[in-house]
Amino acid sequence: MSNEREFYWRRLHSLLGIIPVGLFLAQHLVVNHFATRGEEAFNSASHFMESLPFRLMLEIFVIYLPLMFHAFYGIYIAFTAKNNPKNFGTLRNYLFILQRFTGIFLVVFIAWHVFETRFQAAIGAKEVNFNMMEEILSNPWMLGFYIVGVVSATFHLANGIWSFLVSWGITQSARSQQIATYVTLIIFLALSVVGVQALLAFV
Repeated sequence: MSNEREFYWRRLHSLLGIIPVGLFLAQHLVVNHFATRGEEAFNSASHFMESLPFRLMLEIFVIYLPLMFHAFYGIYIAFTAKNNPKNFGTLRNYLFILQRFTGIFLVVFIAWHVFETRFQAAIGAKEVNFNMMEEILSNPWMLGFYIVGVVSATFHLANGIWSFLVSWGITQSARSQQIATYVTLIIFLALSVVGVQALLAFV
């Protein structure tokens, strides 16, 4: 792959990780958080999303295709990247490595989550509702798996936003990158709380 082509593929990979994949993650966590208000509130929110017009087309072209490209090209980057962000300091080195590990883990987690929920609904085996998630998360190991999955996803998004801002030339100075670190930390913590609270509401 030529350097110029790889540059544009990486830009597309970075962009899709924020829009639409990142926005979908935030929306998905917010909808799930309705579980903290009880079974009826969650089912109402879930059914509302299910009843959106052109839902299947939206899922394919706005969620699944961008997500698959981001995931599989991300795996390629994880196993072929030779760049080392040592110029950003020790913390950024650790976050750089963690970004790769969480990305690989999320491919497995998301595939399993889709199989347990959307696929089961597609074949008519189960309905995506409060009872489905309650049954899945009644297993302590599965609850732990989902908590790790949610926290991995929120970290991957938050740290991905920081990388996006740098790679797209939005935060070029050390000061702006420091501010971006604080902002993305808040995003990570806020979404993690929303996501984990939602999971615990099913238990």
